[in-house]
Amino acid sequence: MPETHVEPKDRSAARSLLRLWPYVKPVRIRLFGAAAVAIVASCLGLVIPLVLKWIVDGPVAHRDPGGVWLGALYLLVLGIAEALLFGLRRWLVARPLAGVEASMRADLYRHLQRLPVAFHDRWPSGQLLSRGTTDLMLLRMFLAFPLTFLLVNATTILAGFIILLVQQWTLGLVLLVPVVPLVILCSVFETKFAVVARKAQDQVGDLTTVVEESVLGIRIIKGFGRHRSQALAFRGLSQRLRGTELDKARLLAGIWAFITTIPELAIGAALVLGTIQVADGDLSAGTLVAFLSTALALRWPVESIGFLLAMSQESATATERFFEVMDVAEERETTGESSPSNSQQHADGGMVFEGVEFRYPDAEPGSAPVLTRIDLRIRPGETMALVGATGSGKTTLTALVPRLHDATAGRITLDGTDITALRREQLRELVSVAFEEPTLFSASVGENVLMGADGAGEEELRRALSIAQADFVYDLPEGIHTQVGEQGLSLSGGQRQRLALARAVVGQPRFLVLDDPLSALDVHTETLVEAALRRVLESTTAIVVAHRPSTVMLADRVALLSEGRISAVGTHQELLRSNAEYAWLMSGAGDTPEFLSTDGMPAMVVPAEKDSTR
Repeated sequence: MPETHVEPKDRSAARSLLRLWPYVKPVRIRLFGAAAVAIVASCLGLVIPLVLKWIVDGPVAHRDPGGVWLGALYLLVLGIAEALLFGLRRWLVARPLAGVEASMRADLYRHLQRLPVAFHDRWPSGQLLSRGTTDLMLLRMFLAFPLTFLLVNATTILAGFIILLVQQWTLGLVLLVPVVPLVILCSVFETKFAVVARKAQDQVGDLTTVVEESVLGIRIIKGFGRHRSQALAFRGLSQRLRGTELDKARLLAGIWAFITTIPELAIGAALVLGTIQVADGDLSAGTLVAFLSTALALRWPVESIGFLLAMSQESATATERFFEVMDVAEERETTGESSPSNSQQHADGGMVFEGVEFRYPDAEPGSAPVLTRIDLRIRPGETMALVGATGSGKTTLTALVPRLHDATAGRITLDGTDITALRREQLRELVSVAFEEPTLFSASVGENVLMGADGAGEEELRRALSIAQADFVYDLPEGIHTQVGEQGLSLSGGQRQRLALARAVVGQPRFLVLDDPLSALDVHTETLVEAALRRVLESTTAIVVAHRPSTVMLADRVALLSEGRISAVGTHQELLRSNAEYAWLMSGAGDTPEFLSTDGMPAMVVPAEKDSTR
């Protein structure tokens, strides 16, 4: 999975996190307000030591119980105010940040729908799922807590040290000594933690992929008794993730130990020096109490630096992973004529392939293209069967018509209009597709079928179900409103294929692309579907991938695809007489024979019979 395991680049966490600004901008007023409230609340905590100084040097020194009670009341009011302000901060950020997360998730989902099929072929689904769930949750938590408190704690530490230096500058300098080693430690920690955080989040994506594949493929796992090997694979990935998480924990524990120990030693040294100064009469007891109380109040802002840096690094990594997907270019839209002229329709009607070539984007440089110089014309209202050995490029060729992939060279026209001159939405209204592997969604039977046409109603639905011989849906518990479940696995393969065919024909499309649509049907159902499908094919221009003679008989003509090229075009009977490869494929004797060229006609080399003595 080369696309998904990306080493951290030379970047700062701040630069990565700044890319979140377009999402944060609409709620910036509440976020800035929450930060201001948190700063005020934190600074109120620094007032408490000053009240303690007043109590010790005033009422306590003068034995004034009333003054002590008044000081206690001040402390109570300050504590309550601090708590209320922190509660207000939480209220200010909760709703808007949930909205930011929802907006980012919606944008990611929308973007995924617009990315080329080639992208989805390369990226494991678990990596995409983890970016849309775990990573966005991390970002919401970062915006709610670390982002605010990095600012709040920095302000608190600055204000606290100013107070310390004003109270007793010599002791304040003692507490400033650890700043240099702490800055160096934090810099080293940030660099190392960024690498481990990225590795952990990628491994979560890998683990998600394995879980998803195991759930969707549970029938295969159980059918072949592979639960043990799958469990071992899952355990291996889990152990890798566990090791990476322990590396994170060790780094965090190390930085936390240093950040806790070094300031504590400085506070201890200040306490000893301050006590000596009080004993010598150079410092009042109240000032020492206030100084130590202020220093202790700064412990949490200082000690939390490691924790906040760790969350910031994880969030920066999550931001990078989110934008790795968002930065991928969507399917390119071209502008051009939206409909062909009458003269074009007359001259170049139907579906025409002109010099079409195709190579997958991730193919090795210099490798042969999957499709080479495809020239084929399907006349208006004609049905063309596409026949070829496994791996000859049939499915790839049909995927070019609705632009699931874009041709590398050449062009495809529909009624004279280049498909690249049509908006994809318009193209996919003209062209309807039924794939060999029928995919259904967790929705009702009717909703799955009506996905094939916007605005189609119950009449069109019932017509499509009739054509596809899918009347079995009326016997389901809730008829066409029955939920078919994830991937439609509650239905048989033949039932799923019939629903997929119904989805393809429900909109009565002008162009129809069928990829072996009857392969999972029994003989009797296939005959009924073919009879109904003939009526549909009479009013549309269609290309049908076929492997069986019964499917070929639906077509007016046949195109033979061999090693990425159209090697012959004609009727079924013509090709049976003149083309040995076609005759071989239709005989069902095997996949692709070897051919010898003698006197200009193809000759078939029949494989030798097995040695009966073996």
